[in-house]
Amino acid sequence: MEEPSQDDVVSLVNSIFDVTNFTKSEFSLEFKIADNDFKAKFEELARRLEGMRYVCKLEQADDERFIIIQRFAVKGHRRWLNTSWTPRILFAIVIGFVMIDGYYRTSGTNSIVDIGDPLEMAAIYTLSLLGILGAHELGHIVAAKTHRLKTTWPYFIPGLPVIGIPTFGAFIQSRGLTINREILFDVAIAGPIAGLVIAVVVSVYGAYTAPILDEGFAAGLFEESRLVEWEQGEPVLLSASLALFGKGSGGDEVIMTPVLFAAWIGFLITFLNLLPAWQLDGGHMARTLLGPKLHRYATFGSMAALVLLNYWLMAILILVMSQRNPSATPLDDVSPLSGKRRWAYIGVIGLAFLCAPLPSGFLPSMLP
Repeated sequence: MEEPSQDDVVSLVNSIFDVTNFTKSEFSLEFKIADNDFKAKFEELARRLEGMRYVCKLEQADDERFIIIQRFAVKGHRRWLNTSWTPRILFAIVIGFVMIDGYYRTSGTNSIVDIGDPLEMAAIYTLSLLGILGAHELGHIVAAKTHRLKTTWPYFIPGLPVIGIPTFGAFIQSRGLTINREILFDVAIAGPIAGLVIAVVVSVYGAYTAPILDEGFAAGLFEESRLVEWEQGEPVLLSASLALFGKGSGGDEVIMTPVLFAAWIGFLITFLNLLPAWQLDGGHMARTLLGPKLHRYATFGSMAALVLLNYWLMAILILVMSQRNPSATPLDDVSPLSGKRRWAYIGVIGLAFLCAPLPSGFLPSMLP
């Protein structure tokens, strides 16, 4: 099939837009347009040009709008990411790690109070944790498909079972171009919301099944070092789940079962993803609303919040990664975000707070 020529591109742009000026350089075509209703037209142009191996960008200067078109430069992808076996192998490894972690945690809990067969509990733990992460990535994929964006399958990241957390989450890669701010926002918000729904379900189930120990008996176990105080912070949503069954508010001690731990990890990952930092999901949302300059400040603010919560490693990771590639930029960075999405982002900030691993006693200290 014959490759589309620059004349074909010029003809296409003129058929969609009211072009008032045209400039051709060695590497690009520049069109000055007079259209005020340019958003939907630009989206149509971007999709058609992508199929012709061209990419366009919308820019604005002094109330004048320009479309810049260049030949699509194919980026070299890491070969190991391109193979279909990579996500499958990683998923299998993560399943193994989570099962091992669940078996170990159940055995440790059973030495204090019996919560069930370690292998069965490990399977429930694995289903709970990977259900949260899987729903998160599925949310991204569904939103991407809705906007006709191609993506990879999820890549699950193995963690540190037994000594830490068994998985560090998952990610997908986009194989298409993000055309405007609304598409970037929709794909970003869909993942955390979908994952959070499952995390709440797991949290409620975990709270319902979590055993409690008498205050006196628990004190003896603390003295023997058979029971240790949970010092990683507790999300408001996890506290609410426990309160739903009258647990966690009195002197009795609630056991952190594997299922409750899965919910805690789910809330933690949701909180981290909702931070308005770098290219996290919340960072993408913040970028669409705030623009590049304020988004950078929001990234620094997120790192400060992580430091206050004693999550230094994550703060350092964001700092390092944000220096390399601070934010995602849609092709149309001119069209504003819709009002309903602005309101949705206010809700996102609230959800981030509800999922944050707050230090013990933080909420009571805020109350008069």
